[in-house]
Amino acid sequence: MGAPSQARNSSILSGASSALRPFCASACLFLAGAGILTAAYARPALTQGVTIEQKLNSALPLDATFRDESNQQVALWKYFGDKPVILSLVYFTCPSLCPMSLHETVTTMKHIALTPGRDYTVVVVSFNPKDTPQQAAETKAKYRAEFGNAASFNEGWHFLTGDAESVKRLTNAVGFRYRWDAKTQQFVHAGGIMVATPDGKMSKYFYGIDYAPADVRMALVDASQHKIGSAVDYVLLFCFHYDPTQGRYTLAIVNILKIAAGFTVMMLAGLLYLLMRNGKDKTTRKAWKQVRHAG
Repeated sequence: MGAPSQARNSSILSGASSALRPFCASACLFLAGAGILTAAYARPALTQGVTIEQKLNSALPLDATFRDESNQQVALWKYFGDKPVILSLVYFTCPSLCPMSLHETVTTMKHIALTPGRDYTVVVVSFNPKDTPQQAAETKAKYRAEFGNAASFNEGWHFLTGDAESVKRLTNAVGFRYRWDAKTQQFVHAGGIMVATPDGKMSKYFYGIDYAPADVRMALVDASQHKIGSAVDYVLLFCFHYDPTQGRYTLAIVNILKIAAGFTVMMLAGLLYLLMRNGKDKTTRKAWKQVRHAG
């Protein structure tokens, strides 16, 4: 290979390296940001002891009594017996995580070819003893509108409130650990839903607020056959995160999304620069060849 050819190859490689440099820099910033994110969002002291423990095969207290959205006293066993149950622990005045979890649950179940009341039951229980049946009724009405099929929703979705003793028995049985923050007057808790067998044994846990329809459907099918799932790896999503710069607790998910959006913008900018630079290099090479040909 002659010197001119080598020079041209060296120039092309140099151009490619220059074009890739912004993209690589963005990638490095992303990796560095991941370390910063881990450090910045270390688990705050407020969430110590707050978790959702996977107590698979644990028996639910089916004799525990609650009040439904019609203010009727009901025992938990009323919702068990012949079909699997999705259990969601929330509180009806939650400002953030609970509404997102309920919305995602409704959305997920809309995409599953199973009918509530016939194939499965959803039991939403408030862990705040101060919540009322009226609030339960209002919450049910809100998500009934989202679900669309009012008849099956009324049949298969139930919203319960209870006293402190009943709530404690249920949350202890399923491994749902939370705490009250007097400063913000809100509960600190993690997000997720659970699936139980028809006879009231814990079968599967889903964490966060993103529940894949295919996975939930499979969990319901397994639970209907009284199968107990395996423990899964998980990341807890909390309602609150302490922000030392503001001296208050803020929604961690909002902050994480903001940072993720920033990284996305940087990556897109790097990719755009790469594409523009490649286009410019191609134009330059084409013009150079035309000049050589003309000469």
